[in-house]
Amino acid sequence: MEAHIVRAEGSPSPTLVLPAEAFPAQPGPLAAALEPVCAWLAHSRWRSLTKIALVGRSARPGHGIEYRFVQLLPGRSAGPRIELRGSCGHSILAALVAAAAWRLVPPLRPGSRVLVDVLNNGDQVLCQVEAARAGEWVLDAHFVHSPPLPADRLLLLGAPVSPLPHAGGQIRVSVVSAGNPYVFVHAADLGVHDMPALFTAGEPLFEAMSRIRRSVAALLGWPSEGAFPKIAAVLPDGTGGLAARAVSVPSWHPTIALTGAVCLAAAAGLAGTVPHDLLRRTGPGRVLLITTPGGSTSVSAVFDVRAEGGRALWRAGIRGKRVRYLSAVQLGVPARPEHVAALVGGHTAEEER
Repeated sequence: MEAHIVRAEGSPSPTLVLPAEAFPAQPGPLAAALEPVCAWLAHSRWRSLTKIALVGRSARPGHGIEYRFVQLLPGRSAGPRIELRGSCGHSILAALVAAAAWRLVPPLRPGSRVLVDVLNNGDQVLCQVEAARAGEWVLDAHFVHSPPLPADRLLLLGAPVSPLPHAGGQIRVSVVSAGNPYVFVHAADLGVHDMPALFTAGEPLFEAMSRIRRSVAALLGWPSEGAFPKIAAVLPDGTGGLAARAVSVPSWHPTIALTGAVCLAAAAGLAGTVPHDLLRRTGPGRVLLITTPGGSTSVSAVFDVRAEGGRALWRAGIRGKRVRYLSAVQLGVPARPEHVAALVGGHTAEEER
């Protein structure tokens, strides 16, 4: 079976993209079917990879491909431990590159647009190619909602902020779902008051955030050791944007997940949330600058203010994500298929060293 390994800029892991037609959709049978794949990964140079995408041609009108995300969880010695509850924006872009390699969509040239049907949560993601060269693409990703999502569907605990027991007292968190479910907490409430301290904080902050994340998972009725909800601590960056430090699986995220950036922009547009209140002095705009330990990114969220019942999220997205094709594999036998050279300029990307 041919598979592709693709990496999106800012992701903690490349994505192994597999043909959806070769795997069952149900979680139990899917985990069993992935056992040989995980066994191969464990003995390959891709052993640290934690993301799998299953991609196929979509039967949904107007959509180019359908995509299912599989998060590989730590502790896979007794077999695959997988999470299907959420999605991954970086892996959506990786899946699109692989889909072009399989000719499920036309070659990815500047101006190309593909609508992706996310099977995990029903999201629709419009991807557009900004630039293309040998084995590398610059892609935009816009999460579109038709009809727009009302605020009560974005706020998973039913309110902009919710108090949680923490360290003998309480801490205020915002639990928002847009792209993926996220917990946002003011870093100052965890004893971190500026960007340098936030970006260099170690195990104590990580453990505090992990405990909060597990508490929210319990409130939602989700497994405490799963991948969702995600969590990020945020601070004003002093220039009208936000600084963010996010937890991935099972460590700090080097930047922030693409879906995390989208969710943070959506949260900033909802009155009363932690991100909204941190931006209140300058006023949240349609474009939000997010600064992370690994760099900065700009993300937008557009709301329909005329929606019945108040504000509703119509569209949220990020531009200019670099995506690099790394390798093709034949399930244990690394290969470099010649047909990938036809994607852009007659060349493939260099494999990751």
